[in-house]
Amino acid sequence: MSSPKTEGMTAKKSENFDEWYTQVILRSEIADYGPVSGCMVFRPSGYALWESVQKATDAEFRKLGVQNTYFPLFIPERLLKKEAEHVEGFSPEVAWVTEAGNSKLEERLAIRPTSETVMYEVVSRWIRSWRDLPLKLNQWNNVVRWEFSHPTPFLRSREFLWNEGHTLFATKEAADDEKDEILGIYKMVTEEYLSLPGYVGRKTDQEKFAGAEASYSIEYLLPDGKAIQGPDFHSDGQRFSKAFEIVFVDEKGEKQFAWQNTWAISTRVLGVMLAVHGDDRGAVLPPMVAQTQVVVVPIVNDENKEEVLAEARKVAERLGASLRVRLDERDHLTPGRKFNEWELKGVPLRVEIGPRDLKASQAVLVRRDSGTKRSVKLSEIVGEAKMELDEIGKALFQKAKGFLAENTREASSLRELESGLKEKGGIYRILWCGRKDCEDDLRKSTGGKILNMPLGQGTPKGRCIFCGEPAKTVANFAKSY
Repeated sequence: MSSPKTEGMTAKKSENFDEWYTQVILRSEIADYGPVSGCMVFRPSGYALWESVQKATDAEFRKLGVQNTYFPLFIPERLLKKEAEHVEGFSPEVAWVTEAGNSKLEERLAIRPTSETVMYEVVSRWIRSWRDLPLKLNQWNNVVRWEFSHPTPFLRSREFLWNEGHTLFATKEAADDEKDEILGIYKMVTEEYLSLPGYVGRKTDQEKFAGAEASYSIEYLLPDGKAIQGPDFHSDGQRFSKAFEIVFVDEKGEKQFAWQNTWAISTRVLGVMLAVHGDDRGAVLPPMVAQTQVVVVPIVNDENKEEVLAEARKVAERLGASLRVRLDERDHLTPGRKFNEWELKGVPLRVEIGPRDLKASQAVLVRRDSGTKRSVKLSEIVGEAKMELDEIGKALFQKAKGFLAENTREASSLRELESGLKEKGGIYRILWCGRKDCEDDLRKSTGGKILNMPLGQGTPKGRCIFCGEPAKTVANFAKSY
């Protein structure tokens, strides 16, 4: 396991992805290990990434009339058991509180793996009439899921941060209409803020959220050839409203059960972002989410120190009026050491100002993603820096989009799928009959799984890649986290 105290990167992304990823997380000072396995510490720059995602996403939620709330961390066991499929799906992951002080609790308390049960017990008291609907609630919180044995920071952690959207509607049609709105928000945030392209689609019945009627996801591909699920949306139908008696009187005076949805984006997307964009020098952060967008590094000697520092301070102040800027005035480090440190931490843009630049009334802009340098006039530096940051975000997205396209392939036979997953990895488009037993056999045969099924597709022509029966859908298939 890498030591966060070691300076610089030693692992190569293309040679040892797991070690490289660990080094990026620790040595860029984005996160650290907590004292409990699988529970990580967000360092300030790492938490700032999440705050940027949270702020952008929450602003879009509010446009839809979603209100933020907060419900308790502890869930009584009797509530967790109210919806059978839900509790069965989560039971292996639940962490329980059984004692308080020196006393045994009369009833076990689950540490929130998700909040449906504790929320709906309460919300059922709030709704009486169709006039109380829709009710659109969201909470930003932490959850604990304890099942897996090999946690990975951000990608698979036992405690993580997310949003929990919980919405209730008077009709199925109104509930269904929300799917495209929420998935559209998640797609916008992950593409425009994190520069991450992914595939939107419907999950299979085996892969859907426990208790949902249907689940939808955005799936991403990591540099090691494995896929990972990102934000998701769940159409819950009336399962929870029937289990928790969430009943309202409609406009005709008749009692009805509410229609519900749930949806989430988690800190996992930060791990995907770091894995996709980082390089052998460290993290590469998209400008929209970076805690520091621009670092100003003065290059001085004894003769010009005060003059260069004075100009560097002016530049940092001008840039700081509209951008997140850091001025590195540390005098015990050489400029080269500073450059390496800020590259390791992934700061998108570096501004260098030395004595020659001062005489020419210019500064040098250095991009973290490409390493390209160019000189700009000091009088135009704010506009030039903003333009460069915008280009960096777009370039990161296009590069990631190219990687995804290059590693998305079609497999027309089981043999082709098996050899492709083994030799190349990546995401494969396959034809599938839609049967559960075929899905199980595919998983056993290849070690991969159906990620999701692209939306808006018609009935495909061809036969199932495994059983040869007529295909009902095209599916995205890969080995995954």
